[in-house]
Amino acid sequence: MPSYITGDELGSIKSVKYSRVENEWKSTISVLYNDPTSGKAKAIQKLTAFKQDDSATLLAAARADGSTSVFTLAEDGPIMVSEWNEPRLKEGQRFVGLASSSSGIYTCTSNGALRLTKAGDDVTTETGVLPMRLAEWRLSPDQNTFAYTGDEVELSVWDTENAFTAQPQESSSNESPKKRKRSEQLLPGESWRARNLPNDSLNLRQPVRNNCLAYLQPSSQPQLLVGTQFGDVRRYDTRTARRPVANWKGIAKVGGIGVVEKGLTENEVFVADHGCNLFALDLRNGQVAYGYKGLAGAITSVGPSPMFLASVSQDRFLRLHSTFPPPNEVGKQQEQKGEVLDKIYMKVVPTAVIVDPRDEEGDVSQKDESDAEDEEDNVWDEMETADSDVEETKGSKSTKKRKSS
Repeated sequence: MPSYITGDELGSIKSVKYSRVENEWKSTISVLYNDPTSGKAKAIQKLTAFKQDDSATLLAAARADGSTSVFTLAEDGPIMVSEWNEPRLKEGQRFVGLASSSSGIYTCTSNGALRLTKAGDDVTTETGVLPMRLAEWRLSPDQNTFAYTGDEVELSVWDTENAFTAQPQESSSNESPKKRKRSEQLLPGESWRARNLPNDSLNLRQPVRNNCLAYLQPSSQPQLLVGTQFGDVRRYDTRTARRPVANWKGIAKVGGIGVVEKGLTENEVFVADHGCNLFALDLRNGQVAYGYKGLAGAITSVGPSPMFLASVSQDRFLRLHSTFPPPNEVGKQQEQKGEVLDKIYMKVVPTAVIVDPRDEEGDVSQKDESDAEDEEDNVWDEMETADSDVEETKGSKSTKKRKSS
């Protein structure tokens, strides 16, 4: 059954586990960590959890006060491994990215403060500098690249290793303003940057208002999605062009796009606006496959898992949704549509939700075991049926022989 980890605006980290009894969903909530100095300064802005090679599960949380904490999730509760601060984070700024890899834990702030930290007894750190006014930062699934976007910041892809080894070039103070064409020149460590849309019908430049992004596939030349403040969803293919290969307008019903997240099924993506709307989108044509009803707050984060989707919103609820893959044929109407299976009142506004990696493998193995048991039962049922048919056939033949004699 699905399990999730949530963080809220007072700094608490909770575990939510689901079970199903007699077609009813039951949830179990436990507090993993409660900061003794809880408050808005300790609000969880980003969460990530991952398994190490030794099968230990680590949980990292980035907070509003600039601190990042790393815990080991043990059976008797979380154990703090290390904690550090980002001194470059200023008032009014926030964490826009948090990710983990074999190299360490990445953090990125809205003012472009990039950091790679190796957690443990001896904390080692590497820092980098990115543009300011960032809205979101993401590490690719293969960890080879990362991408960011923001307010008047076009979507940009960087090589993960070169981002820390390459140093930005110092610009001369006597440089003429006519030579400032940085929008066309890649920064050191930057491998690709999107280009703005063409001018509008009045030949005016279109403003760049990007709110969120998501990787569609791990690749050295990835494909990405961007959600804008104008309510559009744009698809980029770094192999073909710098401008979006698709621009699906008017996806959001209220405000702009607040969340985009790739689903675990092919051609599936989940999109939430700044209102109370959450949609499943078909990546082949940008059409809304279905929307979820009964939401009363703006979605702050989603966590996709096999066959389910968890969402947290500003109405203080965590919701469990069912999901269904897009139809096989493009443009065909979606027959099965997702719905809200259960909702939990969290008391404090939840700000982030992720899948608990400790239960992912268990769910798969449990499913495989149950499937194997069902198949075994089916085999025995068929054998019993076959034996009974044979006995009846033999009995009928012997009866006929006695009658004929």
